[in-house]
Amino acid sequence: MWLNKEQVLDAAIRTYRKTVLHSTPQHVVIDNLFDGIKLDAVVRVLQQDSCWQTQKHTYSALYVDNAKWQKTRKKQRFVQRDVWQRPAPGAGGNIALEFLSFLRGDEFMSLLSRIFNVKLTDINVAEPDINSNYFRLAATDFVNQHADDSPGREVCMLLYLNKDWHQGSGGELIFIGTDDKPVNIAPLYNRCVLFNPASKGSEHWVKAMTTENTQRYRYNVTSWYWSE
Repeated sequence: MWLNKEQVLDAAIRTYRKTVLHSTPQHVVIDNLFDGIKLDAVVRVLQQDSCWQTQKHTYSALYVDNAKWQKTRKKQRFVQRDVWQRPAPGAGGNIALEFLSFLRGDEFMSLLSRIFNVKLTDINVAEPDINSNYFRLAATDFVNQHADDSPGREVCMLLYLNKDWHQGSGGELIFIGTDDKPVNIAPLYNRCVLFNPASKGSEHWVKAMTTENTQRYRYNVTSWYWSE
């Protein structure tokens, strides 16, 4: 079982739904949604440096190579981070890969569907696997302000895997919010953030990490979900 049962009781789901409806942007923060022992095993896999590759996006193009990146003005660069590389087929069991599969499975997508009152499905998603993955940020990396809205995209999930995070480390998720009142969310271990990317105030960025961060990297899972 990947989910903590007490966090997915009917009463809890009703509370999550109410929170989503009455927040700007439409979002809910759920701590300890997943089994901590299993997440610990996932983190041990993620700490292997050979599993990562640098990823760069500009506001005009995704997956930019180094040559184009160097020609792009700094204010037009919005993502520089590492993305996890899935093991090759037949490479054997991998709990990090198992977790990504769970996030795209019926049980978890049904939970999200109930919280957001929308039927989520991968039936029309060409490559579902690439829409759930692990990312890490070093102090030199960044995720600048952007929107995750896309036609049919209903829910975005962020899950943080940073046990040693403390105030002053940086790495917080910041929603633009409304009325000059941004929403600041610390990237605590086993903290799950679910939000509607089409809702008002959902543009967001990640606060730069500081030298006070005791971890070398800030780890998270990002997963996007669509309706039909």
